[in-house]
Amino acid sequence: MTSSPATDAAASLIADLIAHGVRDLVLSPGSRSQSLALAATHFAREGALRVHVRIDERVAGFTALGIARESGVPAAVLCTSGTAVANLLPAVMESFHAGVPMLLLTADRPPELRRVGANQATIQPGVFGPWARAEIDAPVPGDGDWSALAAVAVAAAMGGPVENGLPGVAGPVHLNLPSREPLSGSLPEIEVSPGAAPRPLAGEPLRIGRGPRTVVIAGADAGADAEEIAHAGSWPLIAEIVSGSRFGRQVVHGYRELLNTDELGDRIERAIVFGHPTLSREVARLLSRPDVDVIAIRRGGEALNLNHRTRQAASVAVEDGAPDRTWLGAWLQASAAASVDLSERAPDQNGLASTDFAARRDAVKAELDAVRRPLDRQLLVDAVWRATWPHDRLMFGSSRLVRVADAVLGGKKVPVHANRGLAGIDGTIATATGIALASQAQGAPGVTRVLLGDLAFLHDVGALLLPPDEAEPRLQVIVGNDGGGTIFDGLEVAGSAPRADLDRAFYTPHTVRLEQLALAYGWEYQRVTTRTALDQVLTTPNGGRQLIEVPLPR
Repeated sequence: MTSSPATDAAASLIADLIAHGVRDLVLSPGSRSQSLALAATHFAREGALRVHVRIDERVAGFTALGIARESGVPAAVLCTSGTAVANLLPAVMESFHAGVPMLLLTADRPPELRRVGANQATIQPGVFGPWARAEIDAPVPGDGDWSALAAVAVAAAMGGPVENGLPGVAGPVHLNLPSREPLSGSLPEIEVSPGAAPRPLAGEPLRIGRGPRTVVIAGADAGADAEEIAHAGSWPLIAEIVSGSRFGRQVVHGYRELLNTDELGDRIERAIVFGHPTLSREVARLLSRPDVDVIAIRRGGEALNLNHRTRQAASVAVEDGAPDRTWLGAWLQASAAASVDLSERAPDQNGLASTDFAARRDAVKAELDAVRRPLDRQLLVDAVWRATWPHDRLMFGSSRLVRVADAVLGGKKVPVHANRGLAGIDGTIATATGIALASQAQGAPGVTRVLLGDLAFLHDVGALLLPPDEAEPRLQVIVGNDGGGTIFDGLEVAGSAPRADLDRAFYTPHTVRLEQLALAYGWEYQRVTTRTALDQVLTTPNGGRQLIEVPLPR
């Protein structure tokens, strides 16, 4: 087999991406992208690249997003031309708003076959518009080369300086790659030298004093940085459950109610924001107040500026000074009173061992009631939270359950993910799969759990399909199934629209049998209705893919 310019350019580009630290490529099959796909699978056989094949481009995009979320390194997603490219847009938008690095490799027709009605050809340059950190319409191999593309793309995805870019802010980069036939041929001899993982740019920290009455707000993707600053400044930490920051001595429980109080919420003078807070109107209202000095640590592609006077910073450092222990103490005292304890009472050992029949009967009945206690939303989120540890990963879907979890769960240092850049339900299972693949690479221990509602599950059901020749990630998908979108119960529409219209246009009730879906896609299925049964399933994973259905009341 002879070589072709398309094959030579594709092999060179994939090798260069590997040399610049890219370790994962998610591939959706197609004709126009064949030279790139064959180069990727070649380097995968050599152990220089991990290739993940997904037939649905939307699933592929969110899988790459999940890999990059966990690893901090841009994963590449490769697809053919036409509508395949458009299917990447939801993941691209989430990548932009969440500040997650991502590389989009889209095959295309050469310029002479664009805008002339050629098969499977559309307008691909610029298709991702304002959401791409950088966009390059590469030359056709033979008319030019692709030798500099990898370096430029990886640097831009990690927040490097690019035209119209955002220094220090990671995000998606689009490489549109046109080729002429022949599209495949013999691969050239190329030595691959895997490079070190790229590092994000670190900007100069903004130095701040302890002075004003300050709170630290941790939204999605805030991570440990928020807790560190709260600890350094002796400030209360308001950490959403999706932040990965809900741990440490400064965490505030019941923060929504406390933000509404005259004694605490109304007295806040400064808020330092990490990540993207999205789960409560109370936090949004605080950050919109013109009398509050808001400092936002920039992460996503869109600056947080709800009060139109928010200061942006790459990071912050706390200056020396005496902490305001009265301010922190007031918050922690109120927090202790607002914390929720969902743990079961300890068994009545004296009653169980009593020789008195009535006492022993009551003690046994109490134990049986505890074992048979049906699950509700609070018990479900509590069980998943308690089963998850630092070597595990937890992904929340944008369902009603994440708000319940935010309201009742206590502090715990576990890695948490959620697609809250745009707070959509797109790609939840695919993103969690990518997180599992990245966190379990090289034989690392742990289970990735994704907790979501039934509509978010059905929206991404195609992500259950995994190739039989790829290693199964340890993944538990826990579906709180209440038969429709009851998240709308908390919105204005629930109090104004006719019930029939609510059902049809919002709740969208369904009768899908999740067990049959699990069987079709090759997942182990469990249906649990009690806390005891759920605890057992969560803590004894089978080492593969499990779909756990928890029926919930409407």
